[in-house]
Order: sequence, then structure tokens, then C-alpha cells
Amino acid sequence: MSTALIRPQARLLVPALLFIALVVAAVASLGTPLITSVATTFHVSLDSAQWTLTIALLSGAVATPVLGRLGAGPHRRTTILATLAIVVVGSALTVLPLPFTWLLVGRAAQGVGLGLTALMMGVARDHLPEESGATTIALISVVSIIGAGVGYPLAALLAEFGGLRAAYGLGLLVTALAFVTAWRSMPAAPQGRTARVNVAGALVLTGGLLLALLLAGERGLWSRHLALAVALAITAVLLLCGWTVSELRTKNPLVDVRAVRHPAVAGANIAMFVGGSGMYLLLTLITRYAQTPRDAGYGFGLTTFAAGLVLIPFSVLGFVAGKLTPRVRARIDGPLLLAGSAAIVGGGFVLFATARSSVAELLAAMGVLGFGVGSFSAAMPGVILAVTPKSETSSAMSFNYVVRSVGYSLGSAIGGLVLAAGTAAGRLFPDDDAYTTAALVGVVAMAITTMAGLALARRPEAPSITAPTGVRGPGRSGRTGS
Repeated sequence: MSTALIRPQARLLVPALLFIALVVAAVASLGTPLITSVATTFHVSLDSAQWTLTIALLSGAVATPVLGRLGAGPHRRTTILATLAIVVVGSALTVLPLPFTWLLVGRAAQGVGLGLTALMMGVARDHLPEESGATTIALISVVSIIGAGVGYPLAALLAEFGGLRAAYGLGLLVTALAFVTAWRSMPAAPQGRTARVNVAGALVLTGGLLLALLLAGERGLWSRHLALAVALAITAVLLLCGWTVSELRTKNPLVDVRAVRHPAVAGANIAMFVGGSGMYLLLTLITRYAQTPRDAGYGFGLTTFAAGLVLIPFSVLGFVAGKLTPRVRARIDGPLLLAGSAAIVGGGFVLFATARSSVAELLAAMGVLGFGVGSFSAAMPGVILAVTPKSETSSAMSFNYVVRSVGYSLGSAIGGLVLAAGTAAGRLFPDDDAYTTAALVGVVAMAITTMAGLALARRPEAPSITAPTGVRGPGRSGRTGS
């Protein structure tokens, strides 16, 4: 039985899905431009203020696989509304005049909303016509990336003229609107779906992810407490390996690991991990370079708001690429699109490495990055969902999001380590050459991603994945792209 909505309903559902995906991404990224304001307002160190960003990313990565499994079951609408309610409450905590600890609690609650991106894709695949669903899924993937580019300058502007609470007040407003939008527009899941959450597996995965992301984000831990960092890394590996074994044995897996081992899915996730680390590396390099004061011998000393405006080409060209990719997908296979997109991002690295003497050149590099990230993000769902049952859409894409989160954290850590290594003793800022070195590391990462995409394209088409035990859904495959 078809679950596609009639045309007027479908037209209303598409902007709702895109709006919700954009809101949760933008709100989670609010911590980036507000770190300095948090430090001064709450009288904490910059390292402590950094946790307003880190804790949102951590909670999002942990919540995503759980929400993905819940989204594969019959209570998807309830899951979406409950999650948005948590985000709204968290947004309220960031606005109220409460101690710093409550701000972190609120930011963690806001980060939970990042897990909704995969559920929005599941709704689109279940309730929209095939061609419209494929285009919408691609755009959801794109807006979940460019949301940071939208939220960054707005939050910085509000913080500059209205203070920290005004910036977080924007988050409360848009998340409340997202909740109302979901309440009015989200349809119920198709009948016949079942999905149980493996609580023990969720706890083990949570521990492993928390340690992995903590180790990737806390660079000082490796330099000041190397033995502890190594011990935590070993613990994280053991937890994730133990989780993988338990997922293979259980009848109700949190993530269908057998599906993840499918060549197309595994190849796409490897490309996402390596490519994501490179993409986030360039994003952080450009924004940091733009804000470096001129007396360091380079940089432009831009304010937080002005640096946020540098992200506009990233957002605009990313959205343009996202709109174009589904059309190109009709003529070019998804893996080739991934390879081409990675090569474009690599070109952005080359541009940054060789030409960054003016703000215009930074804008150009950011635009190239945005176009590459937009096309990469839009092509990724098609590669995975081409061999994934409809009932497993949310779960499959949630795992991809976790891989992306870890890749982003790794990219941020690599950038910090390279720049720290290029900082002379007694100096606050790294040498200009350190940025070139970091850019060359990014070129290597994107070259690996390009080769992974080409290798995936050369593989013969494999059969679709069958739905895991305990999950039933209408349809086992169905391409979302061509």
C-alpha cells in the first residue's frame, strides 16, 4: 500500500522537513560564534566555554542512533515531537539567567535535535513520490550542513548588539516554531513497522562514542596526560568493538551492522569519515585565519560577525549544489558524484594553500568548499539508500551522521594539532606556513576520499539489503536518485 501523500500535502510537507532540519543544525551550531561571549558573561575560561559547542555535538552523536531506531518504528511522529520538545526546553535553559552548568545542560538538550535529520529523510522517503522524495532527501542532507553558515552570522550579530541571551533567544524562537511545524505537518509512520531499542547496546555505544569524540575534541588531553588519553582510547575501541559484536548477535540491533557492511554502504561511510574530516578542517582553517589579527603577520582581524559573513558563500553555493545534484544524479552515478565533489573540496584546499592574501580569496575558497560540500552531502543519501529498505532509512542515515560527526571532530582536532605544532614557543598564533601544512593534509584527505568514490563506482551493482529481524516495512529497496 502506497504511503505517498497527495500533491497539496506533499507540497506542505517538503518545506516543513527542510525547515526542521535547518533549525536543529543551526541551533546546535550556535555555540561556535558565542564562545568568547560565554566566557566573559559567565566568567569561565575559553576552554570551559568551548564545551557549549562540544557538548551539543556529543549529545547529537549519542542520540542519533537511538532516534534512528525509534524512527524506524511505528512511533516516529511521537519521537519527532518529543525530541523537539526537549530541544525547546533546552533552548529555554540557555535563555534563562541560570548558572553556567544549566547552560551546558541546555546546550546538550539542543544537540539532541541533530538526530532528527535522519528521521526527516525517513519521512520524505515514506510519504513523498519517489522523484520528489529523492530531491527532498538530498536537500535535507545539504541544509543539515549549511545550517551552521546560516546560524553563525545571525547569532554573532545578535550577541554583538543584544548580548548573549539575545543570541540564544533566537534559538528558542526558531525551535518553538519547528515544534509547531512538526505538530501540524508530520504524518504517522506506515503501518506494519516494528522497532525495539536495544538499551544495553545503546549504553555501550554511548560510552564508546563519548570517549571517541572527547579524545578527538580535547587536544590538550594528549599533550598533558598522554597515558590517560591512550588508556581512554583503548577503552573506546574495546567498547565499540564489543558493541559491534553484540549488534551482530541481537535480534533487535540499534544499527543493522550487517547492512553497514554492504559494500556500497561501507564505502560511502568511509568516504564520509575521511571526507568529513577534510571538509571541517578547511572550514575551521578559513574562519580562524580570517579572525587572526594582522599583527600576527597575516590574517585580517575580522570580528566574530564579519567572520560569520565569510560563511555566506559556503551556505549559498552549498544550497545551489544541493539543488543541482539530483538532476546531475540522473546522468552520473552517486559514487562518481562523491568522487567529483571530494575533488572540488580538494581544489578549495589548494586555493587556500596558494592564495589567501585577501578576504576575497578567502571568500572564493569558502565558496568552492560550499559547492563541494553541498554536492557531496546531496549525493551521499542516494548511494546509501539505493540498497537500503525504506523501513531502515532513518537508521541507515543516522549511522552515517554519527560517522560524519566523528569525522568532523577528527578534522577539527587535526587542524588544532597542526597549527599548535606550527606555533613557536612564547607566541600566541601559529606561523603562516602552518596553515599551508594543514591545507596540504586536507588535500591528502580529499584525494583519499576521491579514490574511495572511484573505487565504489567501479564495483558491480550489489543487491539491496534485506530488512533486519524485528523490522518490517513496505518495500526492500527502491533507488532514491536516478
